[in-house]
Amino acid sequence: MAANHNSIVASIKDAAYVIAGILTCGFALKSFLVPNAFFDGGVTGISLLIHELYHINIAYVIISANIPFIIMGIFQVNSRFAWKTMAAIIGVGICLQFINYPVVTSDKLLVSIFGGVFMGTGVGLAIRGGCALDGIEVLALYTLKRSSFTISEIILGINIIIFSIAAIKLGLPTALYSIMTYYAASRTITFVIEGLEEYTGFTIISGRSEEIKRKLVLEMGRGITVYKGERGFLKESFDVSHPVDIIFTVVTRLEVRRLKNIVYEIDPKAFMFTGTIKEAAGGVLKKHASRQH
Repeated sequence: MAANHNSIVASIKDAAYVIAGILTCGFALKSFLVPNAFFDGGVTGISLLIHELYHINIAYVIISANIPFIIMGIFQVNSRFAWKTMAAIIGVGICLQFINYPVVTSDKLLVSIFGGVFMGTGVGLAIRGGCALDGIEVLALYTLKRSSFTISEIILGINIIIFSIAAIKLGLPTALYSIMTYYAASRTITFVIEGLEEYTGFTIISGRSEEIKRKLVLEMGRGITVYKGERGFLKESFDVSHPVDIIFTVVTRLEVRRLKNIVYEIDPKAFMFTGTIKEAAGGVLKKHASRQH
């Protein structure tokens, strides 16, 4: 019973994210980008470019341009994702067709920045809801399996083509402002998906690991994982080594400085290295420094 309740709550939450994303994307397009002939990257950028060059209704163009990538998504991701994405993109088309968003500004700098911010917010919210509002990621996944390029390189290449055509057809200034829009959108997508609470994973190697473990758990309230290893193997004494506990823990970026201070107070020679963790759940994690889950 509890599992069904959690599933319903999760579905409602996902739907709320997607609807908010659709409305925000519609606002970005109708209030900023379309009236000022600005572009974004990806399939949305292609749609805006076709609309500007051939004056075809933007709602129809966005839906039509994404259909091939949605079909591709059935095979590259899964059918649930593809159908949710299809519904979301149709939702964007309906917003563009029937909602009269006001034109906010014609100032090029404001359009390029805030058009990108609202566009990125909408796309990010939709991704958090489990679907996409742009088929470019699916195309990148498809190409990735058939080439040596990374997803980022594929998306970059497609966007270079889009902005190059925009520069030739509509002038270099419009293309440059549109690149700013794309940058603002991509950074906002990252922020919306990952939020403020990007985690940092710390690996600590020290001869005083017992004291460090005690401090991390009892003073910071962190969960830790301990690996058994050996330290030593120096050039001048390669045959000499000692058993050591290798400590791994995850903290929010607000706690990074505090953790370093605690470790170096105990052992100034401790070896530490870090890595960015995009998402973490379960265990002993703190969403904020003052609230423990």
